[in-house]
This record gives sequence, C-alpha cells and structure tokens, in this order.
Amino acid sequence: MPATRRKSRRKRDHKLARKRRKRATLKKAAVKQQIVKVSAAKGRPMLNWVGKRPIHQATVFPAQKSEDFYPFPEWTDGRSEIWDDWPSSYPKSGLLFHGDNEEVLVHLLANGFRGKIHLIYIDPPFDSGADYVRRVQLRAVTGAVKLDGETYTLGEQIQYTDIWANDNYLQFMYERLLLLKELLADNGSIYLHTDWHKGHQLRSLMDEVFGPENFKNEIVWRYSKYQMRGMSRFVNNHDILCWYGKGNSVTYNFMTEPLAEAKLLKRKRWDKETGKIVNVRDEKGNLIYDRYEEGKIDDVWDIDIIGATSGERTDYPTQKPEALLERLIRACSRPGDIVLDCFLGSGTAAVVAQKWGRRWITCDINKGAIQTTIKRLQTVILLQADTERKQIANPPLLGLEDRDQEDEIRPAQLSFTVYRVNDYDLAKIDRAEMVNLICEHVGMTRIKTDHFFEGILGKRLVRIVPFDRPLTILDLEDVKKELEVRPEEARDVVVVCLGKELATDGWVSQWNLLRRQGKLPNAIELIELRSDPKYGKLLVHKHARARVDIKRQKGEIHVAIEDFISPTIIDRLKEQGGLLTPQISEWRQMVDSVAIDPKYDGKVFKYAIIDAPEKKDEFVSGKYKITAPSGKSTVAVKIIDMLGDEVLVTREL
Repeated sequence: MPATRRKSRRKRDHKLARKRRKRATLKKAAVKQQIVKVSAAKGRPMLNWVGKRPIHQATVFPAQKSEDFYPFPEWTDGRSEIWDDWPSSYPKSGLLFHGDNEEVLVHLLANGFRGKIHLIYIDPPFDSGADYVRRVQLRAVTGAVKLDGETYTLGEQIQYTDIWANDNYLQFMYERLLLLKELLADNGSIYLHTDWHKGHQLRSLMDEVFGPENFKNEIVWRYSKYQMRGMSRFVNNHDILCWYGKGNSVTYNFMTEPLAEAKLLKRKRWDKETGKIVNVRDEKGNLIYDRYEEGKIDDVWDIDIIGATSGERTDYPTQKPEALLERLIRACSRPGDIVLDCFLGSGTAAVVAQKWGRRWITCDINKGAIQTTIKRLQTVILLQADTERKQIANPPLLGLEDRDQEDEIRPAQLSFTVYRVNDYDLAKIDRAEMVNLICEHVGMTRIKTDHFFEGILGKRLVRIVPFDRPLTILDLEDVKKELEVRPEEARDVVVVCLGKELATDGWVSQWNLLRRQGKLPNAIELIELRSDPKYGKLLVHKHARARVDIKRQKGEIHVAIEDFISPTIIDRLKEQGGLLTPQISEWRQMVDSVAIDPKYDGKVFKYAIIDAPEKKDEFVSGKYKITAPSGKSTVAVKIIDMLGDEVLVTREL
C-alpha cells in the first residue's frame, strides 16, 4: 500500500477515534445531568395534531429562594404529622414558584413531590385569544414589540400569548398534563377548568393522559350574564370543570346544599376580621341554621361571578370566585392535604387552601400574578396569625353547644416562601450557593478537597468563574498555571461562566489546537450558562433600579422619583431591533405603578399611596406628598415596572 494512502487512512482513523471519544464523553456527561422520567399516556381515545410528541424525560432546573413571609415564626399548628411526607429540602410553608410552570413541575418531581399531591386545580388559557392574562405594554409607546426567538408580545405572559397555533396549544397542555399525572397521589383528583373554546379537545387530552375510566364528573359552573340586543346567538353562561381521579380510591367528602325542607345545619362563613371559619349568628347572638338535604349538590353549580363591589375583586382578568374553589377543595381534599395550582392567576386556589387548612403549592410565569397572590395571602395569613395568638393566650373551652368538627379546622401553615426557577437573582449569591446551583443544574459532582477546581463533570475537572463578571483571559491563564503545577493531571477541564469576553473563544480554540497536536494533555471546554443550549440556557434576573428623593418638609413627606430603569425591558427592546423598535423617551413609560408606605416596618409593606393609572397612555405622577407620621419613621417607595419587576427604596426620616 502506498505511503500516502496509509497516511490518509491513519489520519481518517484518528479523526473517527476522536469523534467516538467525544461522543462517549458527551454521553457520560448527559448521564450525570439531573433528569426526571415521565411515563407515557396510555388512555384512549388519543387526540392527534401536527408535531405531537410525548415527553419521556426532562432536565431539572434548580430553585432559588427569593423571599419569604413568616409573621408568626413561633407558631406551631400542633399537627406536625401532616408534614411527614414533606421533602426536607423545603420549609414547612406554602410554596410559591415564579417561573414557567413546566420547569416548575419538573423541579417538583425531582425534589420529592412525585405522587404526593392530593388535589390539582388548573385554570389554563381557554383559547388563542389572550383574554386570560392582563395585557401588558409600555406606556405611550407605538409599534409592535416582540421577543426575539419566541414571537411573544413584550410583557405578555408567555403561557397566554394570543398568537398560538392550535397545535402548539395542544402540545403545551399535553406536556403539562403528563407531568401533573406524575405528581398526583394515587387517591388524588385533578380539576381542569375550561369553557366552550377548547373544552372538547382538553377533555380528549384528559382521557388520553388519565384514562377515561378515571373520569368522575363534568361539572357545569353556571353564572349570570345578560343577553345583549343584536346578538346572533345564545349568550355563554357557563364554564366546565373536568374532574378526573388517578386511582379507584379518590378522596371525596359528601357535600350538601340548602333546600326549603330538610334537616338543619349551622351556617358558616369566613370571618375577615378574625381570620377563621366561624358560625353565623343573628343580631341577638343566636345561631343561624340552614336547611339542607343530603346529596343535593349535583354537577351544575350556580355560583355568582365576582361583582365589581366584591371584597374579593383584584381586577385580575378571569379571576374565579372563592366559593367555586371552596366547594371543590372541601369535596376532594382533607385538612393537611397538598393542593397544587400551576396556573396561578390571581391566586384564588392558594387563598382558599390557606383558609381551609390545606397545604399548597402554586406557580406562575407572570410576575403580576405572583405579586397579586402575595398580597392576598398576606392578608389572610395575618388574620389567621392574629386569631392563633389569641387562641394560644385564651384557649377555647371545648364541649360548647355551638362547636362542631369544622370549628377545629386550623391553618396548615402561617407562612409562605417564594422561589425562582430558571430566572435567578445572582446579585446577592455567595460562592457556596453558586457552586450548589451548578452542581444541581449541570450535574457536577462537588470536590471539597481541591483548592482550585470545584467539581467533576463526567471525568472532567470543573472550574467555576464568579457570576458577578464575565469570563476573561486572566481566568483562563489561571487554569493554565494550575495545570502547569500538576504535570501528571491528564483530565480535561470545563470552565463554567455566566457571560464571557469575545477574546476567550480564540484563546480556547488555540489551546485545543495545541492539544490536538499532542503538545498539551488537557482539553478545555467553556459552558456559558446563559447561551449554552445543552444546559437549558440558565437565565439571570436583572434588578430594576431607581433614584428617588425622599425628604421631610413642614409636616409632610415629599417623594420625587428622579429616574428609573428596567434592564429586562431595555434588553428585550434591544433584542428586537429593526425600524419598529419603540424608543423610550422617559422613565415613566416603563413604570406600571408606584406605592408608598410612610411607616415601613421592614417586613410588611402597607399601602398609603397607590399610583396606578388604568390607561396605557397615562403616566404615574412621580411626585407625591403625604402627611408625615410623628417621630422617626422609615419611608418605603415601591416602584413596579410593566413586566412586574419591582424595586423598593427606603429612607429613615
């Protein structure tokens, strides 16, 4: 065989061998990365659409704690046994996740909640019209603003966008239903809330995922609307709730409803002043009884929608009444059970679960939904905490004539914790938390005995660059120097960073070229977490910033917002580019609302002034006056941008 042919064959063999080694390395690394298994849907009939694909496994994103609310830290509910099934990595509190619900559900599966959810209620978008979520746009801005790569309108919640094709919507719901089935307990129930737009298709999906044999009821929620003159069809006066179980022994508590002639039962209500479920009495203090007939509640529920003057109203689109959620939560769960709602909206499911002694987990991708829910939960928990304090100081006398079992329902928790999933606030992260985040997200194994390398990924050493700056040539030179003092070290190196200077790519390319020539023993690979598709594009949360002048003058507090910037809004506008990119001429275009608390205690923000213009062509004032409290106080100014991000500025006067 000619020498040139032998040389060509050896070169080809070496090239193939390198490719095999690279594939083997990538395969080992993939095994290390944390994933969760998802079982296939086996129900019939099966709905088909273009691009239908099941999910067999999913990458897990870690959660980062962002805030908590513990107004009564010394409180214990006296029923510690209800937390025996709770993962130790989470506090015994309500859990509120900010992030895409698919990523949150995968996170819950990977962190101890598989098969532990007793009741799931979801109120997903009904159709391709984005009437489900509040419409968000910059103030006084014209032009089409889209997010690059996802074609979502700026500020509009991704899950409720109005440009979905029908097939994309079905795939979206299919994936989430598969994950919800994995989380549901064997005796658990799931309620899917829908209407005439997608009800028939979603019912088919539920049959496929949960099985038609597990269908329990199709409940009609009937409410009152009015037939308008000029309409060419009957008015739509109902929604549908599809109820499915997971197994044969589904939890169901017999429900009753008042009728004219039946046995008497005490009337009960939620008392906003005391924060508990109480018996209703007349003006003379006598108990009020309702006549009930057992079994009256059927599959048509006549419950009024939330009126304009209702105390429940949050002005959140499609907010559901508490009476609706109360009925299904009381029917299909017991005190202490876990209730999950992954389409949070205004937070009604979590609020009702909190009132009726259930544990709860909820999530939403929309910051406005998170903020609305936090405010509602704070109000309820503060009332409940006040009641519990009084009960501890003055224990109730048992055996009284007007007490029954429902009077004993107590909160399962008097706190909640907020987490971010794949939207991390790294401004305050320390190195230990940073390393743990990478271990969980990338699949790295921690090394605590090495002074330079933080871990191992497959067989490769891992060096993590601090997240407060991009990777530089100096960081890579440090890796080079460390390898030079370890001449026997033959393992390759992975450098993990959050952003990098352009010159670093050239440095690494030159290094790996020398390695291929046999002049260096170690290859170097970069993982840039914000852009690397293999690791899911770990996202970084950027805080909004504000410059606010706060001063006391002649018995008044004067507040003047001098400047405000939202890095997230600016970045999204830059990503779009083009001739139609809206220009921000002043900071108030980015601001949704301003609130002021003149006596901020550092824990609970109490609204004294709220400036939230309803029309999008109107601006917040930016300048405010309020009567100054006596003595020293801390003034807090909360500014919320159009995407729901907020900044809190405080000053002691």
